[in-house]
Amino acid sequence: MITSPHNEKLKLIRRLQARKHREREGLFVAEGEDLVEAAETAGAEAEFVLVAGRDVEPALLDDVSELGSGTRVIGVYRQRWEVPGGDLQVHLYAVGDPGNVGTIIRTAHALGDGPVVLGPGCADPYSPKAVRASMGSLFARPPARAELGALHGYKLALDAHAGADLHEVGLEPPVVLCLGGEREGLPAGQEVDATARIPMRPDGPESLNVAAAAAMALYEVANRMAARA
Repeated sequence: MITSPHNEKLKLIRRLQARKHREREGLFVAEGEDLVEAAETAGAEAEFVLVAGRDVEPALLDDVSELGSGTRVIGVYRQRWEVPGGDLQVHLYAVGDPGNVGTIIRTAHALGDGPVVLGPGCADPYSPKAVRASMGSLFARPPARAELGALHGYKLALDAHAGADLHEVGLEPPVVLCLGGEREGLPAGQEVDATARIPMRPDGPESLNVAAAAAMALYEVANRMAARA
C-alpha cells in the first residue's frame, strides 16, 4: 500500500492536473468508480488504478483528487483520438468550457455515430471537468481533432441569427453539425453548406448554452436521418 505522498504514481496524478503535462505525457485521470467502470466496459486499459484503503492510504488519495475528500478510486489512462467520420458527427470551434465539451461528447455518443471533432480553441476533452461531464462516453467514443475544412460531409452550422429554423433545412448524410464558441459562435470564413437556428419563444433568451443547443440539434438531425432510412 502507498503510504508516502512522494510516491511516483501520486506525483503523476498531480502533474496530470495541468494540461501541458497531459499533452506531454498523453495521459489523463479519471476519478470515481463509475468512470473507472465505464473505462473497463469500453475496453480502455488503465496505466494503473488506485483504490483507497487497498492500494493507497485514503488521505493520500484525497490529497491528489480534484473532487476532494472521499475519493475512493482514481485511474490513469492513455488518451485516445479517433479519426473523423460517420453519418452524424459534431465539429466544435473555440468551445472553451470543458464541462460543455464533455457534455457534448456524451450527447453525441447517445445520438450520433461519429466522434466530436475538436477544432482550434477548444477546451481539453481530457481535463478533469470534461472527463466527468462525459460520464464515460469519452472512453466509448473518443474525440477527434481536425479543422472544419478537412471534414467531409454536409456541414450544418447552428446560428441564433440564421434565417431558417433547424427543421426547415434540408439534410444530406453524412452530416457535420458545426457549433462555435459560447460567445462568438463560428468565425467568419468558415465554409458551411447551411446555417440554421433553433426556434425559440419571442420572449425567450437570445441564445442557448452550446451544450444545450448541441443536444437539441443532434436530437432533431438524428430523428430526421432515421426517418429517411
